[in-house]
Amino acid sequence: MKSHFVIAFIALAYVAFLFKVGYFFPLPKEKEEVIDASAVRQEALRRGLRPIPKRWNEARKLVDTSKNPLSFQKIALGRRLYFDPILSKDQTINCASCHILEAGGDDNRPTAVGYHNQQNPKHLNSPTVLNAALAVRQFWDGRSPDVEDQAKGPITAPFEMAMTSQEVVERLRKDKSYIKAFAEVFPKEGITFDSVTKAIGAYERTLLTRGAYDRFLEGDDDAISDKAKRGLSLFMQLGCKGCHSGITVGGQSIQTFPLRPYDTPIVPHSVYRNGKRYFKEFSFASLFHESPYPFPDIGGFHGRNGQFRFRVPILRNVTRTAPYFHNGSVNKIEEAVRIMARHQLGIDLSKNQIESIVAFLKTLEGDPVGYKIE
Repeated sequence: MKSHFVIAFIALAYVAFLFKVGYFFPLPKEKEEVIDASAVRQEALRRGLRPIPKRWNEARKLVDTSKNPLSFQKIALGRRLYFDPILSKDQTINCASCHILEAGGDDNRPTAVGYHNQQNPKHLNSPTVLNAALAVRQFWDGRSPDVEDQAKGPITAPFEMAMTSQEVVERLRKDKSYIKAFAEVFPKEGITFDSVTKAIGAYERTLLTRGAYDRFLEGDDDAISDKAKRGLSLFMQLGCKGCHSGITVGGQSIQTFPLRPYDTPIVPHSVYRNGKRYFKEFSFASLFHESPYPFPDIGGFHGRNGQFRFRVPILRNVTRTAPYFHNGSVNKIEEAVRIMARHQLGIDLSKNQIESIVAFLKTLEGDPVGYKIE
């Protein structure tokens, strides 16, 4: 009998809680925020969001490294190797096959396709190479420290370029023009697998992009629309900036995804209206969903050490790099934004809020600067 009273008391207390947080009350009407461009810009800069430099002497300060000092000759050699199919087993693919500079720095496929049309066994799609040199780690699980080390992976992976480090060296040493170029750039090393990936890494370090977002941060109020400004404001207010940080708007940390366990039967969510959060619902969807993600678990990849920890994606050019997430399970950027808000922040965004954030994300599109490097 006592247990019945305890259960009843808990149920009443819970209902009282729902009333207190407004669960049973209608949401306030969503208001169109009046945007002060200068205030949004100053807030963005205060939070560490910065434009990509226009000139090489400034950009170089961000990307140069004592482990692989940059020079014009080394960058030129790396560019040649990046586009040369000589580094693949059957000489039909190159770095640009999966990292197409004109397509956002990836290949717009759900999963990378390599030697003899083999797919990545974990169904991983290709992260963008654009601005990647500014990221803290490389690959979806962040296992690689820099672009030089990352370049080794695709070349030697049997399902990508399918070479061995020895085969790479032997093949390049048969080419007189490469022998000469490596002798000039690496007079002590010559052609080694490390010098090959250092050259490729040097070129990739120059692949920084600029667009409307950068011009806005530099003071041009008209560079982006009011809707995009609202999206940027929301991006900061909601907490997206907490992970998608820095000059790259992402790529600076390893984070858990999904943060709110998708296999938990009852997950509280809120909505965001006029600068405030309102608790509104519990989700029971995961009771009928076998995937550990809010999308199909194609490939079974669960991040670093299988612990659902992933390098935060770089959002520059994200609207050019569909499909989304590590296994390419989501085709639309709007759905990707909805998923991230719900399962990382616990917020259900309105259609208008999603559209505003997407408008902001589109301002992150940009082409490689094409620095004058001497």
